Amino acid sequence: MGTSRILTDRLVLRGWRTSDRDPFADLNADPEVMEYFPSTLSRSESDQLVDAITAGFERNGFGLWALELRGDGRFVGFTGLSVPSFEARFTPTVEVGWRLARWAWGSGYATEAGRAALEFGFSRAGLDQIVSFTTTGNIRSQAVMQRLGMTHEPTDDFEHPGVPTGHHLRHHVLYRTTRQQWTAGSANTGGADG
Repeated sequence: MGTSRILTDRLVLRGWRTSDRDPFADLNADPEVMEYFPSTLSRSESDQLVDAITAGFERNGFGLWALELRGDGRFVGFTGLSVPSFEARFTPTVEVGWRLARWAWGSGYATEAGRAALEFGFSRAGLDQIVSFTTTGNIRSQAVMQRLGMTHEPTDDFEHPGVPTGHHLRHHVLYRTTRQQWTAGSANTGGADG
């Protein structure tokens, strides 16, 4: 179930392949892509992340799918569902997240794939709530969260325990949506992609 292919109008969300590791390492080494993370990733760290993602599918039945263009199969990055490993007021929970190559920004791919991931989470994985979070300065990701119909309450904002105290990226905003909100929103828009 977890590594099944999900198709949207323009994208394929799928399991990871060995051939994804090179473009994923390039993405993780790009300072623009990683602007809102404490650092870029080395090739070894990038490969370890792929291994952790793959293990997450085995453990949870869902995960961060590799993302490719339907037309030419070009690797875009990832979008999907993950279980945060840190403790916070809102954990345990499931997060929808994405990381796309710089060339793919501004095309609506994160929103399109995010909708498919939320649909999977609520309709197929039976989740009741899904969250998303990012540092306060990451306006682009927050805009995707808003386009996905997720809501933000300032009282939910938190200091990310995985970021050092005093670091400018430590303060995070939290967005969330429930299965009930998602179903109502999908009914109002004629359904979600996927």
